Amino acid sequence: MTAEQKTIDTTRIERLEQRLQVLEDTEAIRTLKTLYAAHCDDDFNYDAIAALFAEDAVWEHPVMGRCVGRDAIRDWFKGAADIFSFAVHYSLNGQIHVDGDRAEAQWYLFMPCVMKADGRAWWRASIDQERYVRVGEEWLFSYKGSKKPLFHTPFDEGWAKTRFA
Repeated sequence: MTAEQKTIDTTRIERLEQRLQVLEDTEAIRTLKTLYAAHCDDDFNYDAIAALFAEDAVWEHPVMGRCVGRDAIRDWFKGAADIFSFAVHYSLNGQIHVDGDRAEAQWYLFMPCVMKADGRAWWRASIDQERYVRVGEEWLFSYKGSKKPLFHTPFDEGWAKTRFA
């Protein structure tokens, strides 16, 4: 094998390793997102949810507020079970873009839920924007925001009749 062939092979291997790393990172971020939904649907397990966020992370929602830092996020989720007595978080159509130790994504959220205040079933949907950071070998949320509400309506009325209630 010539020196030129070795250089080409080395370059090809490096590109394959980079592509493999992006695929592994993308899958790790999907797992992070899945864990977030599972912990929310586990009666808002606030310690487990908070552990998915970087120390200086931001969580925000246009109606429910903004939290800065893991401790503030934990504190907010301690009260989430007082808002929702039932929720199922479906995260759909994830568009994940990895750039080294940082990444960003957009997800559609579809969430059937029951509001504790009125005991009614509701449909919720939004577009979420997220950013992630690799800390050691682990991906964590650095930002999680519901940026575009699509609907929030009572189950029995549906979004065709009442898009936002």
